[in-house]
Amino acid sequence: MANDGGQVRRNKQVKLKEYVKGFPKESDLYVTSDSTIELRVPDGSPEGAILVKNLYLSCDPYMRNRLGESKYAESPSYLLDAPISGFGVSKVVDSKHPNFKIDDLLWSSRIQWEEYSVITKPEGFFKIQHTDVPLSYYTGILGMPGITAYFGFHDICSPKKGEYVFISAASGAVGQLVGQFAKLTGCYVVGSAGSKEKVELLKTKFGFDDAFNYKEVNDLDATLKRFFPEGIDIYFENVGGKMLDAVLLNMRVHGRIAVCGMISQYNLDRPEPVYNLATVIYKRVRLAGFVSFDFFSRYSELLDAVLPYIREKKINYLEDVAEGLDSGPAALVGLFSGRNIGKQVVAVAHE
Repeated sequence: MANDGGQVRRNKQVKLKEYVKGFPKESDLYVTSDSTIELRVPDGSPEGAILVKNLYLSCDPYMRNRLGESKYAESPSYLLDAPISGFGVSKVVDSKHPNFKIDDLLWSSRIQWEEYSVITKPEGFFKIQHTDVPLSYYTGILGMPGITAYFGFHDICSPKKGEYVFISAASGAVGQLVGQFAKLTGCYVVGSAGSKEKVELLKTKFGFDDAFNYKEVNDLDATLKRFFPEGIDIYFENVGGKMLDAVLLNMRVHGRIAVCGMISQYNLDRPEPVYNLATVIYKRVRLAGFVSFDFFSRYSELLDAVLPYIREKKINYLEDVAEGLDSGPAALVGLFSGRNIGKQVVAVAHE
């Protein structure tokens, strides 16, 4: 049911100032309150439109491609001087859609970085049914990163108890979950991260068997041989470049590599070459790229598997929450230098 009338208010937004080349800067984005919005679905909107209040916004590595002139149709460039968008959590304020009611909580990949948004085609928005966990979790462990980690590990990697697992960028939103899923499966797990603090978190909070700071390593191949003297069965790839090259030399026969990100390459004008791909042949390694959207139709499986882990405290989940839209540019840009510890979230409003 729609509201009979609405209050007009300023609508703060985060917009892209210019396309990014190289490493993004906070000044590439700007926050503005120039626009206004009426707190109801506007007259003349398509039947089925809804108005949402945005609560939590997700900062994710794939957004780097969209900040520039993207080469990937699946990840199109943001429009200049328009709000950027991504995954997030929203609350329905007004609705002309029979399946979406006022006060419904939703998560989606199409959340604009603004306080309020009119959604003309809300199909593809997931209703949040379980509110006994923090709503921000639907930007992470119960959202896109959770889907990526759970199905990437279980479906792409086909793990077996006792196998040796390596995860790069292991303290991030996806890596911290993959490591814990691997431990719950009975695997031996090592992760890499970019600071002493993150390495300690992997070993103490997330239960990894071991971890190392890749910034302190001169020889990645030798380091991996030290941690995996018998080789690696499963590599969960979040980094690319030199890390992937070294891992290829250390894979075991019939090893599996799940590729969901290559954050080390996103800010480079020319991606780094990978020299050791022939290992894929000799070791019969299965290397598979995937995106979370491949598994959205199976979202209920994630909830069935992971909600009990959360409720029974069998899995830990760490967030780095930036308060307010004004903090959005710094939070997003900081993601690419590893400034965040855990899943980076921007809290626009707390219901």
